[in-house]
Amino acid sequence: MNPVIQRRVQLGLLVVGITITAMAFSLVAGCFKNDSAIEASKATVMAEVVSVDALHAAVDFQTPDGSFHSPRFGLLYPTELSEGQRISVEYAAYNPDLARPTGRTAMLSIIPGLSVAVVGWVVVGLLMVGVAEFSRRRNRRTAETADSSEPGSSDADAPDTPATADHPGEATDEESVSPR
Repeated sequence: MNPVIQRRVQLGLLVVGITITAMAFSLVAGCFKNDSAIEASKATVMAEVVSVDALHAAVDFQTPDGSFHSPRFGLLYPTELSEGQRISVEYAAYNPDLARPTGRTAMLSIIPGLSVAVVGWVVVGLLMVGVAEFSRRRNRRTAETADSSEPGSSDADAPDTPATADHPGEATDEESVSPR
């Protein structure tokens, strides 16, 4: 592979790794921002879990002013909830769509965020090593092909050529090492 192309591919992979890291950092930073918004005007109520799937939990709750709310995007940190369960929910009083189960914080987002970044860099690193290895093997193969096709070179000049009837004086490495 041309060194310029290899360098550009590796720089592209580096940009992908940096982008994945920035996304993971944004995930964690967004969770802390949401938590600080909830902490700034925290209100607590009892809510009923209406539906649950792997990444989403919908709840219904009534605020002290008497209005019913169901956060548009569900709860933050919705793990280990079951449908029909009644839970305590903390929400931002000025924005009831921003809600989380009581006791859960943005600290729960650190491990997933770090996992995304680490796995991203492992994949990018493996791809970079793969590109370098592919380039090294291809360059070696190209060099071997160029050496064997040079004008004036013959099979007799090659060190690995076994002795033949045309060249009876030559011995291979195996013949010169083996005892007789």
